[in-house]
Amino acid sequence: MLNPQKNRLILLLSKKHSAFFFFLGVVLFLPLAGSAQSRWPQRGGAIVLSSIGSPRTLIPLLATDSASSIICSFIYNGLLKYDKNLNLTGDLARSWEVLDNGRKIIFHLKKGIKWHDGVEFTAEDVRFTYQKLIDPKVITPYSSDFQRIKRLAVRGKYTVEVIYKEPFSPALSSWTMPIIPEHILKNEDLNTTSYARHPIGTGPYKFHKWSVCRGIVELTAFKDYFEGKPFVSRIVFRVIPDTATLFLEVLTQGVDNASLTPLQYLKHANTPLFRKHYRKFTYPSHGFLYMGYNLNNFFFRDKRVRQALNYAVDKNEIIKAVYLGQAEVSTGPFTRDSWAYDFNSRPAEFSPLRAKELLKQAGIYDSDSDGILDKNGRPFKFTIFTNQGNMERKMAAEIIQKRLADIGIKVSIRVVEWTVFIDRIIKKKKFDAVLLGWSLSQDPDVYSLFHSSQTSEGEFNFIGYKNPEVDELLVQARREFDKERRKELYYKVRRLIYDDQPYMFICSPYSLSCIHKRFIGVCPKKGGYWYNFIKWWVPKQKQIHITAGF
Repeated sequence: MLNPQKNRLILLLSKKHSAFFFFLGVVLFLPLAGSAQSRWPQRGGAIVLSSIGSPRTLIPLLATDSASSIICSFIYNGLLKYDKNLNLTGDLARSWEVLDNGRKIIFHLKKGIKWHDGVEFTAEDVRFTYQKLIDPKVITPYSSDFQRIKRLAVRGKYTVEVIYKEPFSPALSSWTMPIIPEHILKNEDLNTTSYARHPIGTGPYKFHKWSVCRGIVELTAFKDYFEGKPFVSRIVFRVIPDTATLFLEVLTQGVDNASLTPLQYLKHANTPLFRKHYRKFTYPSHGFLYMGYNLNNFFFRDKRVRQALNYAVDKNEIIKAVYLGQAEVSTGPFTRDSWAYDFNSRPAEFSPLRAKELLKQAGIYDSDSDGILDKNGRPFKFTIFTNQGNMERKMAAEIIQKRLADIGIKVSIRVVEWTVFIDRIIKKKKFDAVLLGWSLSQDPDVYSLFHSSQTSEGEFNFIGYKNPEVDELLVQARREFDKERRKELYYKVRRLIYDDQPYMFICSPYSLSCIHKRFIGVCPKKGGYWYNFIKWWVPKQKQIHITAGF
């Protein structure tokens, strides 16, 4: 973050002499005006961000897609947040106490925080958010963390006491959940309310408009934000569902920030024109690409079949051909930058021969010599669904399709628009297999992904995975505060899940992106570069996108 040097002379001026010294400064320092302007933070302008998918809702408790979550991150605050070094720090809470061996947390809230409509934020909003998170009528995938709470009590206007049923190690991390306003939503059905398209938050930016037909969401700086009004006046989100079109928008400076494909990052972004206007960044993605199976499918119910498919697909081939080396082979649900990652873990080897052996053990072979494996007269055919706008996933699906065809399995691929994919394929569980990616939280708790209780509509275990031993280990890990003991539990979780193969764990792609150079204050840290966005600014002469022209 840039900390510009202020003119000490001006700070010493009395009101009596201010006009004289201002005139003197203009005369003596006029040649330095251009350089001074570039050092002094100035308000105004806009940043244009991009997404390949349209947001589905601006209610954070219901937001499961990245487009919705990113927009919500500018509109709302949690009680806590992760800082630039990925340490938990206060957001709406000024301090907190962890008592009774982790069974009690007392949050002391900051005073004077305003919702975007001017109403004061209080402890009642925290209680209301909690009540909605545990309401069985609300279709949210985030309830599991809050179902561990025995009682949440308001102890005054600015104090919240949370009592857990038992020690819960991810408790603090769970309170990064954005808080929603009671005074607006107390009589609303969160699943159907129009508030989802006209939200009110406490965050640095407030909602301005959402043009669905043009694929644009616009936010404006909140002048009463408790950490100070942001310097950049507007945020414009543009939905551009094709990565090639998106990169053309980058080259013409139609967007200021974009995710890059590996080819774009390594080759197309190395031109003089690109380097003149943009900075490139690469980070561990803290997520992974996977092919998830519908475990109610006739073939995928058998663990040996899922293991066979894992042997049949060469993950390194996908990394080389699709990601151009900008990824690492995945060995389970924890990434290499997580403290729960087991560095002794090894992925299964690429072995079509071993795959065929396992399939034969499962009673799957080519009984009629037509070139397609079958079982009890049923040919082994299935469809991989993936989302539109992500060429890497489509290419990975094509490699999987080819490798499985080599051993006699017929695979079709369907690429579906994002909102249709989520609402009609995932939520309704109308799929054989899906090729998707998870972005993980900083706490390694994967309860919501793999615990058997998390299979209802809208929850994250939509594949229907159930393993009683994994269930128990995930619960134990949530009760354990000792990091080393908790780590051992997650090692066991990883081994069991990788052996079960409810997902084909493919790889962890690197996060590749760019930011326009006109933004001053971009300072990458362990937690990325968005942590101090409200301090970014643009010199007046470079403030483009001042009016919406899209």
